[in-house]
Amino acid sequence: MPEAPARGTVLGFDFGLARIGVAVGEFETGRASALTTIATEANTERFAAVARLIDEWRPVQLVVGLPLSVDGAPQDLTPRCRRFGNQLNGRFGLPVAMVDERFSSAEAERQLAEAGRHHWADRKPALDAVAAQVILQHYLDHIAHAPTA
Repeated sequence: MPEAPARGTVLGFDFGLARIGVAVGEFETGRASALTTIATEANTERFAAVARLIDEWRPVQLVVGLPLSVDGAPQDLTPRCRRFGNQLNGRFGLPVAMVDERFSSAEAERQLAEAGRHHWADRKPALDAVAAQVILQHYLDHIAHAPTA
C-alpha cells in the first residue's frame, strides 16, 4: 500500500463489471461520503466519468476495493480490480491503494436499511456508492491508526 499523503482529497472506488461506486473523503477529517455510481460497462465512458470526477475533486490519492474470499483468497474479480487500479494509476498519475473490501456490500446494505431504505429498489441505486464509502472509510480508519515512522 502506498504511503498516504497527510492532507488532501481521496476518491474511493467499488469496481464492478456493470457499475463502479465512487466515494470521496479527506485525509484531514478522516471521513468518507458516498458520491456517485458510474453505471456503464464501456471502458471509454467509465474512464471519462472518472476523469471528470478527478478534475472536479482534485484527489491526491485513489483507493480501489479488492474483492477477496472470506479466507482472504483472490476471487474471480480480483485480477480485474487490480487491472482497474493499474489503469487509474497509469492514466491519471495518482497513487492507488488496493484495500480489502470483504463485507463492504453487506455493510452498505445494513447502512441503507438503517437509513430507511428497506426495499431493494430503494437501495440499489445507492448501494455501489455506499459500498465505495465503506471501503474508503476502512482505508481512512486504517491510515489514522497506522504507526508513524
